[in-house]
Formats: sequence, structure tokens, C-alpha cells
Amino acid sequence: MPIDQRPLAVFLMGPTASGKTALACALSDRFPVDLVSVDSALVYRGLNIGSAKPDAQTLARYPHRLIDIRDPAEPYSAADFRGDAMAAMQEITAQGRVPLLVGGTGLYFRALQQGLSQLPEADPALREQLTAQASVEGWPALHARLQQLDPSAAERIGPNDAQRIQRALEVIELTGRPLSEQQRGGSGERFPWRVLKLALVPTDRAPLHERIAQRFDAMLRDGFLDEVRALRARGDLHADLPAIRALGYRQAWEYLDGQTSAAEFRDRGVFATRQLAKRQITWLRSVLDARVLDPERAETRNLAEDALRLFLGD
Repeated sequence: MPIDQRPLAVFLMGPTASGKTALACALSDRFPVDLVSVDSALVYRGLNIGSAKPDAQTLARYPHRLIDIRDPAEPYSAADFRGDAMAAMQEITAQGRVPLLVGGTGLYFRALQQGLSQLPEADPALREQLTAQASVEGWPALHARLQQLDPSAAERIGPNDAQRIQRALEVIELTGRPLSEQQRGGSGERFPWRVLKLALVPTDRAPLHERIAQRFDAMLRDGFLDEVRALRARGDLHADLPAIRALGYRQAWEYLDGQTSAAEFRDRGVFATRQLAKRQITWLRSVLDARVLDPERAETRNLAEDALRLFLGD
């Protein structure tokens, strides 16, 4: 069997609030790795507190590529991420170091390694029709329809994620095939790096759920709502932009629009974050070639270091 000569890369994946950033920073202290963020919210400038973006002190000591690379008014897609991530990885590899990609956006990890299938262009008339239906029935009702047509996609997409529900139903209508089936097709090209995948997956979700609630409350104390007020004050941002639909920001925007009370906003934010974590864990369990580590166990960092040492041949 020929020896795999591809350069090395590491994927550090996990649900929100599982300790990915802390572990990535610890690993970068021990190994010749450079960090690349895999997070659909951290790409946006000004989305700091509500996205749990590493603070300035952390980023100064442990630089992450692909953080703060987009204005919130500019959409950012999985295709954009793939191009940016591949360029960053090539640069890191050329410097004789190993890219360590850390984050929780499964769609980005899939797009990066498997490529993107050729999906149909958006159909304005069909989108208008779906939007009109949602205005009458609500997006959760359309999510229920998606559950019937494409259970795999529905499992990954939240019941209020209007953009992704709309796109999934649009693709089904235009092609007659589930979106998840077409995304699995990928580009067919071999990924240019040999990858070690580390997945932080808690055996018991209770500590994770408690940490999510505590972190959301800490965000509120740290000025999350003031951050969203500043975004609203720009005047060029609106609730349909991908940045504003990001977890937490959507709920804060609705609260500041007077749609919910302060208590409802807090509860909705915590619940939506826990639902995201559930979907992320479900996806991670489908990544069969990942080394699964329980973030709640004391030996997890040592196990991750052992796996990386063996992978890098140290």
C-alpha cells in the first residue's frame, strides 16, 4: 500500500460551549499548529459577545484565521468558507506548520472536506411562495414539512431557521431530490490533507446544558444587548441577514423589536442554544472517522495531546 504523502491537518469539532477554544489553545502551546476558525458567526465583525468570540487577549496570544473577515451586512456562505479555509491551510502548510481547524459549524467542515455539490440557483418566484406560506403557517410548520421530505436536513436545521428551511424546500421542489442527499454527493475530489478528527461529545448533556445557560447569562451581564443595539443603530442591518439570524442575535433582535419580554428572550436564547448543541452532537456522532472525546472528563486534554502526538509523529 502506498504511503499517504498528503500534508497533515487537524479538525477539532464539538458542540457550542464544549471547550473547543480552550483545548485548541492548549494544543497550540504544545504542537506546531496554527488555528483556523470554523464558525459561521465568528466571521462577522461586531458580533463579539453573543457569538462567544474569543476575547482580544486570547486572539493576540492565539491568533485564529477566519475571524472578523466580514461585515455583518455581507452574507457569507459555505462556498466562501471553503475557499478561504483552503487558502489559509495552504499558507500554513507552506510555512511548515499544521492547520488546526476548530469550531462547531458542521456544514463548513463538510463543505471543506467533501466539496460542494452543484445545487440549483435560487428561484425568486418559489422563494416568494414559500415566504408567503410561512407568513400564514409559520416557519415551524414548513420545518415540519421538511421533516417529512428530508429528515436528515430537518435534523440539522432549526425550526425557526427561515433561510435554511426555505433553501432546503426550494431544492427539493426544483430537483425532486432531498437536499441532504445532494450535499452528500460532494465534488468527488480527494481532500488535499490527511486529517485527524477530534470530536468533543459529552456522554451526559446536563453539564453542557448548565454551561450554556450560565454562558448566556454572562453574555447578558457583559453587554450583549448593547452590542445588538449598536448593530441596529447602524441602520443598514435587518433581521433577514445571515449575521442577524445567528444564534442569540435573532432572539435579541426580536426582543428589541418588542416581540418578546426580557424573560422570554433569555429563555428562547438558552433553548435555541441547547437545540443547536443537540443538532451538533447528532452530526458529530455521524462522523465515523473521528476520535470521540468527552469534554467533561479530566483526561480529555491528555488524550487529545496523545492523539496529536501520534498523528504528527512527535
